[in-house]
Amino acid sequence: MLTLDTVYQASFALRQVARVTDLIRAPKMFPDSDVYLKTENLQITGSFKVRGAYYKISMLTDEQKKKGVIACSAGNHAQGVALAASRQGIDSLICLPAGAPISKVEATRSYGAKIELVKGVYDDAYNRAIEIMNETGRTMIHPFDDEYVIAGQGTIALEILQQLPEADAIVVPVGGGGLISGVAFTAKMLKPSIKVYGVQATGAASMFVSHEMHEIHALQGVNTIADGIAVKCPGGITFPLVEKYVDDIVTVTDDEIAVAILDLMEKQKLVSEGAGAVAVAAALSGKIPTDKGRTVLLVSGGNIDVTVLSRVINRALRREGRLADITTELIDKPGQLVEVSSIIADAGANVTGVFHDKNGNEKELNNCTLRVTMETRDHAHIEEIKDALRARGFQLWGDA
Repeated sequence: MLTLDTVYQASFALRQVARVTDLIRAPKMFPDSDVYLKTENLQITGSFKVRGAYYKISMLTDEQKKKGVIACSAGNHAQGVALAASRQGIDSLICLPAGAPISKVEATRSYGAKIELVKGVYDDAYNRAIEIMNETGRTMIHPFDDEYVIAGQGTIALEILQQLPEADAIVVPVGGGGLISGVAFTAKMLKPSIKVYGVQATGAASMFVSHEMHEIHALQGVNTIADGIAVKCPGGITFPLVEKYVDDIVTVTDDEIAVAILDLMEKQKLVSEGAGAVAVAAALSGKIPTDKGRTVLLVSGGNIDVTVLSRVINRALRREGRLADITTELIDKPGQLVEVSSIIADAGANVTGVFHDKNGNEKELNNCTLRVTMETRDHAHIEEIKDALRARGFQLWGDA
């Protein structure tokens, strides 16, 4: 049974490996609210996952340790298990979805684990791990549906309430439910009045749907940039804990997640992966109240692939109106490009790309198409530039 004593025991065991991550106030992101960030993205291995994995492995018998451990993961749990096993001299094999970011795969290898890539998503990797477990006798280190793992994740709540006893709410990313189960159980045991909110991606909202239905519901598929919480079905252990201790669960879109990642980088100098940023996304979009006391947002991980990061930043910039394309059709004669560029520059925007198509169209052979990519301040600034171009006689695509 999960108890507060178990969480304290986990905290003691984790002193050998896990960091007590900083709890920092975020006034630049939330100038009108008392909001704090629990920076598990700065944890060893770049994620909270090492907490649960290390404590679970530390509780194995000598016989289990000799046979080794096996795990499946989208990446962060894999690194946590690999590090925890190597620190304790135990052989580890990790099954990862074939689409897991390369950086996470290589990081897992660097901690000493053997790797097997499995076609599909997390649940497919899990099924393969079960097969290997049955064949070899290795112990499965489940990423979320295990009471020792949950207790390890619950140590985060101990730290939060030690760092900020006055905390009124904690907002937690949710995949299979191990993190929020541990945090919610521990926080409610220590401070029953505290609110605990969960956040999922709309493309992987299995716990959200299950919570609404008050029964476990499995999704047919998942699709989100928050790969760390892309889980089709909640756990049998975690779901009852969520039902009992979590106050509410909300969802955020990939666009909202992208904006949160960008804001964390620009305003807090913190790198977060998609799953790690969902709590911040929920607060920024107003889906979680931040005006009712001190709110802690858990940034659960920072292991984002750099190739994904560039796409996320561009997506966020476009959503915020800081990067935009304008396409216009004009007569193919000298000076047109200069005039368009001058209008944009006079409006205070910066041209970053130009595509000039001189093939004409079906109606006007002498026309050409100009698409300009530019850095802007916001959506209002984009409209100001469009109005200036229209005033000079340029017709923009999308106009009636």
